[in-house]
This record gives sequence, structure tokens and C-alpha cells, in this order.
Amino acid sequence: MLERPDAVNRAIQRFLGEAPLSWREPHAEQRLEVQRPWLRHYELGVPHTILLPNQPLHRYLERSASRYPQRTALIFYGSKMSYEELERRANRFANALIDLGVRQGDRAMILLPNTPQCVIAYYGALKAGAIVVLSNPLYAEGELERQVRDCGSETLITLSHFYPMARRVRERTGLKRTIVTHIADYMTLHRRLLLTWTRHPKDGQRIDGRGDIGSYHFLDLLKGYPADAPALEIRPEDVAVIQYTGGTTDLPKGIMLTHRNLVANIVQMRHWITDVREGREVFLAVLPFSHVYGMTACMNLAISLGSALILLPTFVTREVLEHIRAYRPTLFPGVPTMYMAINNHPGVRRFGLSSIRACVSGAAPLPIEVQEAFEKLTRGKLVEGYGLTEASPVTHATPLNGLRKTGSIGIPLPSTEAKIVDLESGAELPPGGIGELAVRGPQVMLGYWNRPEETREVLRDGWLYTGDIASLDEDGYFRIIDRKKDMIIAGRYNVYPRDVEEVLYEHPQVFEVAVVGIPPWDENQVVKAYVVLKEGQKASAEEIIAFCRNRLESHAVPQVVEFRRELPKTLVGKVLRRVLISSGSE
Repeated sequence: MLERPDAVNRAIQRFLGEAPLSWREPHAEQRLEVQRPWLRHYELGVPHTILLPNQPLHRYLERSASRYPQRTALIFYGSKMSYEELERRANRFANALIDLGVRQGDRAMILLPNTPQCVIAYYGALKAGAIVVLSNPLYAEGELERQVRDCGSETLITLSHFYPMARRVRERTGLKRTIVTHIADYMTLHRRLLLTWTRHPKDGQRIDGRGDIGSYHFLDLLKGYPADAPALEIRPEDVAVIQYTGGTTDLPKGIMLTHRNLVANIVQMRHWITDVREGREVFLAVLPFSHVYGMTACMNLAISLGSALILLPTFVTREVLEHIRAYRPTLFPGVPTMYMAINNHPGVRRFGLSSIRACVSGAAPLPIEVQEAFEKLTRGKLVEGYGLTEASPVTHATPLNGLRKTGSIGIPLPSTEAKIVDLESGAELPPGGIGELAVRGPQVMLGYWNRPEETREVLRDGWLYTGDIASLDEDGYFRIIDRKKDMIIAGRYNVYPRDVEEVLYEHPQVFEVAVVGIPPWDENQVVKAYVVLKEGQKASAEEIIAFCRNRLESHAVPQVVEFRRELPKTLVGKVLRRVLISSGSE
């Protein structure tokens, strides 16, 4: 056998933290599979380790523009943009930022939905050496201001619809420049006229800020600058993105992801989809790019493959189905609520979903009923994955064509290690033990922005402690049980909210539920359930409690039930428990 090249040995040592393996050792691979049982469940063609290209993230756009210049990169309500056009516009925007005073390492905040402007601004800012901060367009003004102050951004790129809010935030913070675009700037003429005729008076307004000091119009900037890439040296270890967490349990924290982190996660995901075709795939991009999963699994992955991106700013089931029928996407990263909505849409089969070949679902548990129904509709594959913002985000996924286990998040991606550690001692637990999930790999963050103590709490000896309580089985498949911070301390008992919620979902009148412990920081908490009933249904708190009493241990039975019309959620559908606790704890 040929000896494994030194570069490969060094890569394995660097990313897996082990002594290099010689190709001549006959039992090396067997020993590796004993240590990491998930490796034997990798599909044919998925490597155990990856080699990373030594490049910044935006090199993928340059490569795709060089290889597929006339290939469609973006589709936005009938308007199409080629890779050559996208690359030239990103370069123009980069040169504009530099001329406006943006320097390497400066933060540039993007407050945009999934639009061509968002993609152009993202890659343009990276080319200018800036650190991109993708912010949620649904944030309230107070949260936007908090994040501008926290990251120290001096540049904000946003929609004209948000300009009044942006101007107020600029007056109260260190923002120096606001770049404004209109939602319809890259739509077809027909679509722009339709938007003008049908919009609500307050929607789609063209407030572009021309004349305001420090305010610029997006299209004006692109016209006035050269289309050549800036001559800057941007290193793989430089921070590319500060991505704020979803804030389900705490205030959002800024997470520093380097170019190398993001490139690594792209390479890992490309290998996981074993039949992926460069220059031929079409991504349905309705996951918001302002969420780390949408940024990586939709935008960055698609650009790296020279794929077309069907851009949709919001998830509206009928609109999504019409775009599937019109543009025939092949890959559709999403969240369970999206697949559920499609499954339940009246007459869904007439839209023809057979083009969809592969989907990886994230952000929340994927119910088996939703998975099976969607696969029957598409005849493609829908599997569950797992990740967190601190890991760029994907660390685990179920093989698309391999072993599946109900309730499992799957197995670690190439060059990713994972283990379960005891909640008190920190010792690694054997299969079957329940503890905290820790992961290690090239996609793990540099740290939290301006939070060194919190960084040290979660990054220890190269391992990222996720805060998720999980278990590992003999095959190397992992299962998430609950968030460590969500665990309810009921005297000498630990109660996992998800266990209670699963029982409550069996109640015939319950549509949605979230369980928390009250009071929030007490060591003798009681269980409280926030319940949303199905439309037209009625139930009392006593009925809900009695239902649980027949199925749960006494310490896990809710003592308090509060009915709500809806639950507060993040952009991708996660329940904001901290909002529930702060608004209704007792």
C-alpha cells in the first residue's frame, strides 16, 4: 500500500487531535472505528477527515464565477443574475465600502431578508476585509441598537422600509454610514409594478435617505466603483462573521466565526451529500440568511457549488410551492415547520415536488410523521441534522442513504469529534450515559465577541461544550434530550422540559406547548406549562394537569398551566423561553 502523504497525516493530527496514522498500520482504521463508532456508518465516498483549502470564504464566489460565469446564481421573483454578474457587483460593493472608510476588521451589519442585495453585500463586505454581522430583519429597534453597540459596527446595510428605524439607531450609536436599498431593486419590471399597485400604503416605501449625511443608496454605490476585486490579503484565520445567537434562553451573544470555520463547514456538508453535482444544483433558499443555518447551508454552500439560489424573503407556503413548480429546486435545507406546512397544504401534489432530491432539517426535532410524509411527496431524502451557532453551525447529520434512528440527530460530520460528559465531574461517559454534549472540529468558533470569560466557560481544551443534554448509543448515534439551561431542578429531581412537552402534545386539544421551571433561578422549582390550544378547542388547566398526572412522575407534572394564543419564537421557529419566563414567571 502507498504511504499516506504527510499533509494528510498533519491534517488528521490537527483536526482530530491524534497521532498521525500510517497507511502501513493494518489495524489503524479498525482502532479509529472503535474510538468513533459512527465512522462505520458513513456512506461510501464520505471521508473520515477533510483537508481544508487555505483560502478566505469569498474565494468560493470567485471560483464559481470563473468556472460557471453564465450559470444562474440568483433567482428573485423572476429576475436572474449570473455568477459573473454577482462577482462583479460584489467587487463593486467592496470597493465602495473601502472608499467610504471601511477598513479590514471593521464590522459591517447587514439587516436584509433573502434578496440579491443581501448576497452582494455579504460577499462584498468580506472582500473588503470587513467582519459581517448578519442581523435579523424582525428585530425590534432596541435589540438592533444593542447589537450595533455590542459589535461596534459603523456601517449598516438595510431596506428603505427600515430606514426610519436605522436613522434613529444611527443617532444614538456609533454608526457612521447607512446604505439603503429597496426590496424591489432587483425584481423584474412587471413585479415592481405589481408591488407598487398592490402594496399596503406603509409597505415597500422608497425612503432611500438621499441627502442625509452618512446615508447612501445601494444601487448608486454599485454604479460608481470598479468591478475588479480589491487587492487585500485576507487570511483564513481572520474573523469573517460575528453571528448573534438566537437568544432562546439568554440575550443574544456575538459569535466570532473565522473564514476557516465557515470554509470547513462547507467542505463537511459538501462531502455529506454524496451525489452533489457542481454547477447543476438548485437550492431553495427560504431559510433566512440572517440565521447561521441559512447562511451556511443555503447561501455559502450553494455559492461554493456554483448552484442557483431561489431567494425568498419569507416563508409563505403557497409562494414556496409556486417557486418549486417554476424553478425545480434539487436541494432544500429547512426546518420542520416548513416541511410540515408543505405536507399539509391543500392540493400540494399538483405543484410537483419530485425535483427535490435531498433536504437536511435543522433548528428543531424532526417528527417522523413529517419526515415520512415529505419523502412520499418528493421521493427524495429528508434527514435530521444538528448544529449550533458556535459551530458554524453543523456538527451532526443523519446519512442521507444510511442508517436512520428515530429521535436521533445522527452522527458527527467528517473531522468532527463528539462525546458525552458527566454534568458534575466532566468525565466522558460510555454509550447510554446522559450528560452534556461536547464537540471538537475545524468548524468550532474562535470565541464570543468581547466575552472572554464566557468563551472560557464553553471552550475547554479544544472542546466546545454545547449546553445540550444528550446521549450516545453503541452505533455512535446521538440524541438530544434538552438544553442544560432549560433543565428544571425540582428539589432532588431533574426534569427535562422536552419529556413533559412530548406528553402534552399527545393531548387532543393541545396545538403547541412550552415547559419551564419557576421561579427561574431557584433550586426547588415547579413545572409550568404554557399551552396554545387548537383553534376552536377548549380545555382547563385542571384537565391538562390531570392528563399529565396519568403519564408522568409526580415531580414532572405541571403545577401551573397558562394558556396563550401563541408562543414567542425566533426567526426559525424556536420558542423563546427567556421571554416566557420574564413575562410570566411566578
